[in-house]
Amino acid sequence: MTSYRARAIALGVLPLVVAMAASAAPSQAATLRWAAEADAASLDPYSRNETLQLSLLGNVYEPLIRRAADRDLEPALAERWEQTSPTTWRFHLRPGVVWQDGSRFTAEDVLFSLHRVQASTSMLRATVATVTGASAPDPLTVDLTTSGPDAILPQEVTSWYIMPEAWSREHGTARPALLAEGSEDYATRHAMGTGPYRITLRDQDHRTVLERNPTWWDKPASLVERVEFDVLTAATTRVAALVSGEVDLATDLPPQDADYVAHTPGLKLIAGPELRTIMLGMDQSRAELLKSDVHGRNPFRDPRVRQAVGLAIDETAIAAKVLRGQAHPTWMLWGPGVAGYDPALDRRPDPDPERARALLAEAGYPGGFGVTLDCPNDRYVMDEAICTALASMLARVGIRVDVNAQPKARFFAEVGPPGFHTSFYLVGWMPPTYDALNVLFNLAGTRNGARGAINFGGFSDPALDDLIARIGQAPTAEARAPLIAEAARRLQAEHAYIPLHQQKLLWGARAGIEVPQNADGSLQLRLVAKKD
Repeated sequence: MTSYRARAIALGVLPLVVAMAASAAPSQAATLRWAAEADAASLDPYSRNETLQLSLLGNVYEPLIRRAADRDLEPALAERWEQTSPTTWRFHLRPGVVWQDGSRFTAEDVLFSLHRVQASTSMLRATVATVTGASAPDPLTVDLTTSGPDAILPQEVTSWYIMPEAWSREHGTARPALLAEGSEDYATRHAMGTGPYRITLRDQDHRTVLERNPTWWDKPASLVERVEFDVLTAATTRVAALVSGEVDLATDLPPQDADYVAHTPGLKLIAGPELRTIMLGMDQSRAELLKSDVHGRNPFRDPRVRQAVGLAIDETAIAAKVLRGQAHPTWMLWGPGVAGYDPALDRRPDPDPERARALLAEAGYPGGFGVTLDCPNDRYVMDEAICTALASMLARVGIRVDVNAQPKARFFAEVGPPGFHTSFYLVGWMPPTYDALNVLFNLAGTRNGARGAINFGGFSDPALDDLIARIGQAPTAEARAPLIAEAARRLQAEHAYIPLHQQKLLWGARAGIEVPQNADGSLQLRLVAKKD
């Protein structure tokens, strides 16, 4: 195997390795140094539903119900909860909880947070999409009323972090800033939660420092007192920092470095499946595509064209060559580990370029057409490389693709609400509820302000919307399973999206670091242990 020194010389990063090794401070068990590819776009938990941002802020803010180390539900700001009627959930709040400024946490903060997240433009609105009313019978009790029976509301609210009403109003941030439009407010760069850590330094896109919150209500399992989170965009830099001892934990490792990290003395590879599915979406709402050489028509409105896209793609080759085997090719929008997954439906058709060309000709595009593929270059594993490979495969059937790869902040601002300025895009989704309903509601439901929050292409099927509503109101998992399967088959028949794969999480750590790796990609600092 090629040594790291040889690879570093070839890549021009050896001086960086030497410099960091010389300057690295002695290891301190109380400090965890963590490096990632990108930063959170904001410290406002309602500004964007994005894994890294929610992972970072989930150590500062807290939900009513959280995920334990084994991913089961456990009490957080709510000690217990129950349904008092088919459409009412009652949450009994934890007494004695204080915000990081010492003020008392009460039911009024929960009611405020509900109104604030519902007023946001982010996809976090979907976590409380079924909630139509709320009341506080007393300072430590909250009743949430839903539009219909919602058996999985406890799972849905695990990524809805509660914010302090008094602090938010004092700093003029009672409503979230519109991140997609480039606006910001006090909550964009400051945070004040009830969680295990508090932010003591924030240098956007460079470094964030978190320190243990001495007033936290729970007892942390972690011995980590301080966390230094650094943004190291280049993968070679992150690996070099890990090798030199400059950082203790590096997330977002590229597949090509997995074997090297696993075999380097003093390091270990932390690898596991991720719930996220990577897929292609297509604009199916406009009469004419925004970014195409076809005028007066929208090819993606024709299911034959969408099917042709799927048949042109050799996903097995992408998983094997681009992702070095660190992916599970799929034909569903949700994968193993998600309630509602059915391996019998997860059978991806073999690539068939000849059939794809025939379908394009039948649809009226015998010469194919040109279109722009919008793609992030710092959000998913090997995202830009995947888009480049897709462009080559689609070219073989006559679809000429111009890859528009850009940083995730610009990508989501362009393809997402309110403008949905895209014709063809690569996106990933991971259901924080570990349930297929979350995927269906957010990706496949007709956009109505809450449903279809990341349905950037505007796919709409009233029959599917009815199915989604019935799934949401089904009282048991047994009652929901056949409805979910029916919805999956309907999506596949329509080729509403082109699923690609579920990627794997690849992290590198120093040997003395114990890090629970969750399939949702979150890093719970309260569960991290560091030993000298």
